[in-house]
Amino acid sequence: MPQSVPVVILCGGLGTRLREETEYRPKPMVEVGGRPILWHIMKMYAEAGFTEFVLCLGYKGEAIKEYFLNYQAMQNDFTVSLGAPGVVTYHSRRHEQDWTVTLADTGAETMTGARIKRVAPYLTGDRFCVTYGDGVSDVDLAAVMASHRESGLVGTVTGVRPTARFGELVTTGDRVVAFHEKPQSIDGIVNGGFFVFERRFLDYLDDEPGCVLERGPLEGLVRDGQLHVYRHGGFWQCMDTMRDHRYLNDLWAGGAPPWRRWA
Repeated sequence: MPQSVPVVILCGGLGTRLREETEYRPKPMVEVGGRPILWHIMKMYAEAGFTEFVLCLGYKGEAIKEYFLNYQAMQNDFTVSLGAPGVVTYHSRRHEQDWTVTLADTGAETMTGARIKRVAPYLTGDRFCVTYGDGVSDVDLAAVMASHRESGLVGTVTGVRPTARFGELVTTGDRVVAFHEKPQSIDGIVNGGFFVFERRFLDYLDDEPGCVLERGPLEGLVRDGQLHVYRHGGFWQCMDTMRDHRYLNDLWAGGAPPWRRWA
């Protein structure tokens, strides 16, 4: 998979239903197995060949900036040359060394669609991926991209079958015909994130703080017959509550978390 396809990760939400953890740090920095869930998401993409990331920061975004500014020092052995200030030799080569990470402050109160619009200057090429900063899965991300290309449509969303409370996708074949953000009951697949968009999707967005990806923009794609669905029947889990947090940590502690595809 070409490394030039950037992955936009939405990292700016308040995480109010995970308040015990998010009072002092943003939700993407809440740890699973001793690592921020954001790291797990990035590892998923990197394993599929995507190593260019654009992080949309908001609530307590400085914690994410500090994490990546100090990443090399905190993850590796290193030698400091005290007679030559600023000269540091790192002794371990980690897989993440090939990553490029752009950290963009998209506003404390900005909604998801506007966050994506505001990082448009960092999105090079014809298409880009988007995902949330709080969900992991064993979805085949390279297959999502291939399915998107084959569809010829502007956008692709990964459909999953978890418990209720997420946006429901009503489909005909491989095309989305309705998008209900908060259905009362769910019989079909729901929005699991892991999107792929053609660059022209940016025209469906605006940078007004109230622009919500899951409302006007995705509903606009549906209206125009331009939203494809990739069905994923495997593992998918977001970290929305403390119960979710414990569940993901239990899976990691068990030694074989479903989303871990890397050595």
